[in-house]
Amino acid sequence: MKSDFSPYVPRPATLVAKKELNEYVTLFEFAQDSGKPLAHRPGQFIQVSVYGVGEAPFSVSSPPRTDHHHFEIAVRRVGSVTNALHGLEVGAKIGIRGPYGSYFPMQKFVGQDFLFVAGGLGYIPLRSVLHYMLRHRDEFGKLTLLVGTRNPGERIFTDQLAEISKRSDLDVLETVDAPDEEWQGNVGVITTLFPKIRINPETTYVATIGPPVMYRFVIQECSKLGIPQDRIYVSLERRMKCGLGKCGHCQINGLNCCLDGPVFCYTEIAGLGEAL
Repeated sequence: MKSDFSPYVPRPATLVAKKELNEYVTLFEFAQDSGKPLAHRPGQFIQVSVYGVGEAPFSVSSPPRTDHHHFEIAVRRVGSVTNALHGLEVGAKIGIRGPYGSYFPMQKFVGQDFLFVAGGLGYIPLRSVLHYMLRHRDEFGKLTLLVGTRNPGERIFTDQLAEISKRSDLDVLETVDAPDEEWQGNVGVITTLFPKIRINPETTYVATIGPPVMYRFVIQECSKLGIPQDRIYVSLERRMKCGLGKCGHCQINGLNCCLDGPVFCYTEIAGLGEAL
């Protein structure tokens, strides 16, 4: 029997909730019209179509659920598709393809400590990993979360960060590059938080996502702490277009970020000149 499935045809989903995270970033909650779970894994992305406008890739920010067909993405308003998304009202229809790409190997992390290093919007995909671990808290060791933004106005998920900061089983440290008059936390780039943390490099895995300029310095700090390179994971989101490895828009030295990535162990890309 011939299947009607095509990886190029979006599936319908409905906007069920939206919430502003700051002046430019909004959290969107969608439900698949099929009633089926998205079946993504932490670190993967989807292609979102706004009918009549276009399609763009977005990281899934919510953790995987097998009992729920809702999922979340957080979107910064920067172009035609993202502006159209921000203009949608609850009840609006979109199209989705995916999930696509590699993901964080959660089973490898079981029983291990974990260090999150999130720069700017990098917290959006890392939130999927973090909330998965918090939901299965007994399976993981010590958790440490470092979050950096350029200024207090660009912080996102501030209510959730305030809530999880109260937990005794998770260390949360934040910093901003440029404080305002009300900011009382750390000031400086995200690597200024590394001297404040205590980890065991033999039992700690690292996941870091942020602006490209951040990676090299974060990896240097991890090396100073003695964390082996094969315990460091990064996510490289480079102009994903088709999500199927066909168009070549996201290639890095022969690797397709949409297929081979976006999540890479650092040892996979350490020698690739275009990667970091």
